[in-house]
Amino acid sequence: MVCFFSAVTMVPLFLILWELIKKGYKQFNLSLFTEVAPTSMEAMIARVSDSPIPGGILNGITGTLLILAAAILIAVPVGIMTGIYLAENPKKRLAGFVRNLADLLQGIPSIVIGVIVYVWVVMPMHTYSALAGSVALAIMMLPMIIRSTEESLKMLPASLKEAGLALGGSYTSVVLRILVPSAFGGLFTGSLLAISRVMGETAPLLVTVLGASIVTWDITHPTSAISLLIWEFYNDPNLADLVWSSSLLLLLIVLGINILAKSIAKKWKIQ
Repeated sequence: MVCFFSAVTMVPLFLILWELIKKGYKQFNLSLFTEVAPTSMEAMIARVSDSPIPGGILNGITGTLLILAAAILIAVPVGIMTGIYLAENPKKRLAGFVRNLADLLQGIPSIVIGVIVYVWVVMPMHTYSALAGSVALAIMMLPMIIRSTEESLKMLPASLKEAGLALGGSYTSVVLRILVPSAFGGLFTGSLLAISRVMGETAPLLVTVLGASIVTWDITHPTSAISLLIWEFYNDPNLADLVWSSSLLLLLIVLGINILAKSIAKKWKIQ
């Protein structure tokens, strides 16, 4: 019975994959990765001539990489340090407050976070930017990184820290050089899962990043993202065919990150 219901839960995933592959493979080519998104006019001419839509989503790919890279630089150090504090001071009042705050943050709708970051970052800078989008995604990543770090450190035997202190190591060096490397599998897995969770987010990027039709690596300027391009393609009938190939690429990336996280968790025996 358990196997039957497990198989049933996999049916929607395979149906989604089949639908995306069936409708997206025609546009899944080299141009998808090497050219920027076409204009509505270019797509309309291609549809009239019954030929594949020219262009790709290079501006979305580079924008996604830029936003995620900055979000990782913001969220991972803060999340890991906060998780270490919670694991090392589980009974302190501040730790309990931070833990509850992280749980609450995980349940906040992404569009609300986007609006808050708009007020915090976009309005003071007087422009939409990749930085604003990175801040929004970093806030969404924090709860998962914090809790995975805390739980990973709790799984370590207490004798590990006691041995390091007994050998003359300072408390800080024992935590950073012994405990954190020992829990690296859980920390890395939690970070990967947090990245895969926010990679497909669109709502916070709509009010922080805005979008761009060109490739840009300037974090202080508007940029695009794969999820933003999917939204733009969906709202333009001439570009609707690119929705499927873009969605297929995004799904494959997220699946790849999740599979990598699972393999690392298995290797490091993180339950």
